[in-house]
Amino acid sequence: MRATLDSSEIADRIAREFVSENDHLSVEPLGEGLINDTFLVTAEPPGAARFVLQRINGRVFPEPGPIMENLRILLSHVRKRQTGTDKARDLRFPEVRPTRAGAGFWLDDQGDFWRALSFIPNTRSHSVLQDAAQAEEVGYALGRFHALTSDLDPASLHDTLPGFHIAPRYLARFDHVVAHRLPASECADLRFAVDFVNARRPVFAVLEKANLPLRVIHGDPKLNNVLFDEKSGRAASLIDLDTVKPGLVHYDLGDCLRSCCNRSGEAAERAANVRFDLDICRAILRAYFAEAGTFLTDIERYYLYDAIRLLPLELGLRFLTDHLEGDRYFKVEHPRQNLERALVQFRLAESVEAQEKFIRQLIHEQP
Repeated sequence: MRATLDSSEIADRIAREFVSENDHLSVEPLGEGLINDTFLVTAEPPGAARFVLQRINGRVFPEPGPIMENLRILLSHVRKRQTGTDKARDLRFPEVRPTRAGAGFWLDDQGDFWRALSFIPNTRSHSVLQDAAQAEEVGYALGRFHALTSDLDPASLHDTLPGFHIAPRYLARFDHVVAHRLPASECADLRFAVDFVNARRPVFAVLEKANLPLRVIHGDPKLNNVLFDEKSGRAASLIDLDTVKPGLVHYDLGDCLRSCCNRSGEAAERAANVRFDLDICRAILRAYFAEAGTFLTDIERYYLYDAIRLLPLELGLRFLTDHLEGDRYFKVEHPRQNLERALVQFRLAESVEAQEKFIRQLIHEQP
């Protein structure tokens, strides 16, 4: 669901807290995020700086302050790592734009938390991957992010979303909801979805039982959070850094592959065509390991397939649970949308399972 006109009007008023009082502004909705309301702010006259304005979803992030502290720590660390580098290119990251009073964020009269970030020009995002060359760029972006943060102590960051990607907790929530809110008359799709989850219960705990090392993770490295240079087509940035926190790199790589290897996209009308694309997987893994392979341990490599299988299953479970709870977390445009989103992810998980042998081989091939 895109931001409403009322939201745009509010954003126009809030944007003025981040610019000179007399600036003329253009404020337009930006992107298709399911969590925060995001706007592109352009100051006039033409040529003036543009920036991204976001209202942080308070239901998802009840304490936005730690998000901004994590962002400060992350950007400071990355700047130091990138200083003096001899790499021909590197990722660009947004900078925090202060208010006129010098604060890093603005609280409005309703208690909503707003922040402004620099806009990275001459870039674009994609909702569906175009080809293997673009897949390599995605693998580079995530691998470079992990490489840049590989020596940042995870304990220095706040856990802004406790329980995020902890699949057994999502399963426990699902069980609670099913026990109390499952409709008396279930449609066939809902019955299929519930049975699909129940048949795979052991999968949800695999990563949490593996005693894997905590690292700094992006938390949401799906395809449309990678910005590509409009001219060269190369990956230029990895954005949407609200979910940066301590975690397992498996969450990031699994979610990235979940997003990119489904060439059909996540629209319900194409659910029957959903499959996990091995060529895209190969391209992403090759570029990812070229950047990040040196610091991954043998045990981390061993559990990568489990992550690739788990992440679509986990997201499907979250969509399904939200559907049963009345769509409290993800924005929807109609009452069945979260159920339909869940079915797409479950089809993708099925495709991963059917190709386990080949996916494990792709992982084994990486240096």
